[in-house]
Amino acid sequence: MLIFSKKAELNQHLSHLRTINTSIGFVPTMGALHDGHLSLLKKSLDNNKITVISIFVNPTQFNNPDDLLKYPRTLDTDIEKIKSVSDSIIVYAPTVEDIYEGNTTSQHYNFDGLENQMEGKFRPGHFDGVGTVVKRLFEIVQPNNAYFGEKDFQQLQIVKKLVEKEKIPVTIIGCPIFREGNGLAMSSRNERLTTEQRNQASIIYKTIKKAQSLFGTKSAKEVSEFVTKAFQNNTTFELEYFEIADEATLLPCKRKSKTKKYRAFIAVFVNKIRLIDTISLN
Repeated sequence: MLIFSKKAELNQHLSHLRTINTSIGFVPTMGALHDGHLSLLKKSLDNNKITVISIFVNPTQFNNPDDLLKYPRTLDTDIEKIKSVSDSIIVYAPTVEDIYEGNTTSQHYNFDGLENQMEGKFRPGHFDGVGTVVKRLFEIVQPNNAYFGEKDFQQLQIVKKLVEKEKIPVTIIGCPIFREGNGLAMSSRNERLTTEQRNQASIIYKTIKKAQSLFGTKSAKEVSEFVTKAFQNNTTFELEYFEIADEATLLPCKRKSKTKKYRAFIAVFVNKIRLIDTISLN
């Protein structure tokens, strides 16, 4: 397995492959890999001759320094998991210096308002950091296709908008959420949960599944009230937000329209660990 920590060396290796018109698939991650990440790798391997995965905890997308400090870093374990899928996958595990070259700041982006909803409201500057690092990674790897999980659906829409606005020649492919046995969406942050918290976190998926069912006959306001009440007396889980939004614009649903696709978004805290999830409503 080839592992690169310097973009110059990775680029030198990939440059020959590009000249022979080889399709390159790319899976950008922050490490602490789980089965959801591995499913993205498998999808890329199915669709491309070459697959590259990046493992980089990007400091510019964290508005909470404590969250950045505690984010799990498990490179050796991650590499073993990647090998279990295929030892032909190329790993790019750069330093902050290799990505940012001494200027660890975000570029400011206008994502046509997508950045102002949900995560954008509660994590100022987050999507500028995402846009900055994804653009840099795309410039380094120059993939034909890039794979992102739908758990971070707002991020997925942001990346699609980035590619459109910056005219980056890469196809963005969204892939289904992978869940644990109790429905909890797989996330690197799950590693910070105790066994009891992990078991109890099934409330998140159960609640949005019920919201999905209610949305067929209830208004968006009524569904939101149900979700708020579901967490009201819960001493373990604190609801940060629940939003029903138009999938295309991410604008909140005021009145349902038969011509639009809607999605529920939720963010919950458990002992300062932030968990998000999402589900299609129609």
